[in-house]
Amino acid sequence: MTDTVLADLTTLRVGGPAGTLLTATTTDELVAHARTAWADDDWLVVGGGSNLLVADAGFDGTVVLVRTRGVEEVPPDVPGADGVTVRVAAGEPWDAFVASTVARGWTGLEALSGIPGTVGAAPVQNIGAYGVELSDVLTRIEFLDAATGERAWVPAAELALGYRSSTLKHGRRGVVLTVEFHLGVAADAGVPVRYAQLAGSLGVELGDRVAPATVRDEVLRLRASKGMVLDDADPDTWSAGSFFTNPIVSASFAETLPTEAPRWPAGDDVKLSAAWLIEHAGVHRGYALPGSCAAISSKHTLALTNRGGASAAQVAELARYVQVTVLNRFGVALVPEPVAVGDLLAAS
Repeated sequence: MTDTVLADLTTLRVGGPAGTLLTATTTDELVAHARTAWADDDWLVVGGGSNLLVADAGFDGTVVLVRTRGVEEVPPDVPGADGVTVRVAAGEPWDAFVASTVARGWTGLEALSGIPGTVGAAPVQNIGAYGVELSDVLTRIEFLDAATGERAWVPAAELALGYRSSTLKHGRRGVVLTVEFHLGVAADAGVPVRYAQLAGSLGVELGDRVAPATVRDEVLRLRASKGMVLDDADPDTWSAGSFFTNPIVSASFAETLPTEAPRWPAGDDVKLSAAWLIEHAGVHRGYALPGSCAAISSKHTLALTNRGGASAAQVAELARYVQVTVLNRFGVALVPEPVAVGDLLAAS
């Protein structure tokens, strides 16, 4: 095992040592390190570590740490097309990239401000917030396929991007090398505001266009009020963000829930609020199991936090408690969003 502790590389700040650590600072290094790692049955790619729950025993395999950099504007596929095409190295910090797009007058990502992690991890989850998803602007990724060893561009249409889901999360094994976006260009107005809470806090109507810098500032303020912007001084932000995805259930099942339970159309189904279910099942902000240093955030019910000195086992125990409590109260099975490394959430 190395001296590198994965707790130092994850936003939950839990996890034991890595067996082997390879750090990639260029795309060619990332390709080489990935191929080296694939010689080991156990390998793990780590970017910002914002969606990982790593066991206290650590990971006895090869960890590839992605620290590649680069943002490049490239000619569009169709000459004269509106907007800009941008290629970004997988290791670029996501929020720093979003900030750079706002500064350059590019639009489409401002509502995704403040999300931790790296650009390369964003397509895996099809990250989204405040009415915007990555799939709205993603065109393709450069991907190193673990099955074939080939490096190729994969169109977004082939990634089956859905709510916090993609083929990269479910079955397609490999490493994202580069991510390509098509963004708008506007001097003083971004994409239409699509989320009621954001529209209300901006003082505009749904569908109105607002300057990207204004949207970014308001999104960062809203996220910070929920403990969803990383801050070394605030244990409420020592988390993996939203720990559970919002459940999607049948319309008929949704009718069995209390009428005040928030719900939104999801095709023929209904999306529920995981935060509401947790809170109304009796698990309130700040709750911790006896003797545990893992707790529900004091700012947002959907975040499980490390109050300082928590173990991965304690975080997993709290997650299971939340799941069982919600299942018993409402009959809804909550699904964890973070990737568990080690035998942590198997009993959930």
